Amino acid sequence: MMAKKTASMSYEAYLDEVTTLITEKYDMSDDDAIRLVMRAQAAEFFVAHDDDASLRTLDRAHEDARTVFKLRDTFP
Repeated sequence: MMAKKTASMSYEAYLDEVTTLITEKYDMSDDDAIRLVMRAQAAEFFVAHDDDASLRTLDRAHEDARTVFKLRDTFP
């Protein structure tokens, strides 16, 4: 049986998805989630995602939402 290929998103759509997942999973307001993702982006958390489309999948967005939320106090 062949593994199902997961479609990748554009970089912007990926960041939007991570933001949406943070609001849904962690009961954070849209504005706070947007600020958090922007802080993570400024801290270069998503640099590899910009260069490698294979990192921009829904499964990875769930992982990154969890990680960004967990690391929220470490981003400037």
